[in-house]
Amino acid sequence: MTDSPASPLPDSVLLAGGGTAGHVSPLLAVADCLRRRQPAIGVHVLGTEAGLESRLVPARGYDLRFVPKVPMPRTPNMDLVRLPSRLKAAVDAADEAIEQTGAQVVVGFGGYVSTPAYLAARRRRLPIVIHEQNARAGLANKLGARLTPYVGVTFPSTQLHGASVVGMPLRAEITHLDRAAVRAEALAHFGLEAGRPTLLVTGGSLGAKRLNEAFEAAVTDLSTAGVQVLHITGAGKEFTPQPVAGGAPYVVLSYCDRMDLAYAAVDLVVARAGANTVCELTAVGLPAVYVPLPIGNGEQRFNAEAVVAAGGGRLVDDAAITPAWVRDDLIPLATDTTRVAQMAAAAASVGERGADEKIVDLIAMAYAGGIRDAR
Repeated sequence: MTDSPASPLPDSVLLAGGGTAGHVSPLLAVADCLRRRQPAIGVHVLGTEAGLESRLVPARGYDLRFVPKVPMPRTPNMDLVRLPSRLKAAVDAADEAIEQTGAQVVVGFGGYVSTPAYLAARRRRLPIVIHEQNARAGLANKLGARLTPYVGVTFPSTQLHGASVVGMPLRAEITHLDRAAVRAEALAHFGLEAGRPTLLVTGGSLGAKRLNEAFEAAVTDLSTAGVQVLHITGAGKEFTPQPVAGGAPYVVLSYCDRMDLAYAAVDLVVARAGANTVCELTAVGLPAVYVPLPIGNGEQRFNAEAVVAAGGGRLVDDAAITPAWVRDDLIPLATDTTRVAQMAAAAASVGERGADEKIVDLIAMAYAGGIRDAR
């Protein structure tokens, strides 16, 4: 997919999504790409007042409109009784946002916000574009995919009828990252040393209790083995590692606002397998041990399937992450530079850096094709 004079972009677009970073991050990446392609385009975002978008979208300089949150009950209860009136109110709010912004295409990223956006767009006979981040599609995008042929997915295993694989839209500091070129800067930024095997441990913005506890107990083993660690624990979950004389550094941060430098500094990662994490790591060619979240519908394990199959990652169950596992399994891997380099090449082979451009191509196609192409 490439933009061309035959497929111009609309004058105004409404992007719907929010609640979690998994929806907001790709939404903002697409918003930025739209602005790069057509600086005068009107980019508007539909979200909720309680989600991360309420802070992140205005901070990036985009107009944010709100709809009431409409949770979809999975069991019979009073929320199910209230659902029709709540959904109507949300669709009406989305419709008003379309009216006020003059949006000519609606783009949804899943979650609570997208369902009313899709229904309002259908009411107005506007073209719809969908992006699904996870290997297992959510309810909103399963509904939306019935209303449009313009559907992009991150993973080949995602089952949405008529979808094309585009990858995950990522922020520019990741897609343009040259790890080797900025490694020295990155090591200095975090107080790490050149020439040592370097490990990143992260449970995401909220942290991961299992990872934090296992690695805190294994600080001495890692440092003695010469493996330096950058450990992002999550806010309020940091700890003070005990230094080892002559050992490798162990740096603990509660939060990191320069993940591009974190990726440049390290050779191997231990992390959850959220879709955004998997796609960022493969895009920059970082091998990882993926520890899927042990709750939910199991989608994190599916997110990592392709990179693990390619040899760029390993899957380890949450319950298996112990200080003994760090000592007996992880340290031998982290210090095997040949194996880590092979895994890095395999991770890069499944990485995708151009997904934002591909979604914008879909937006141009939808605008050119209009509602007549919808199912």
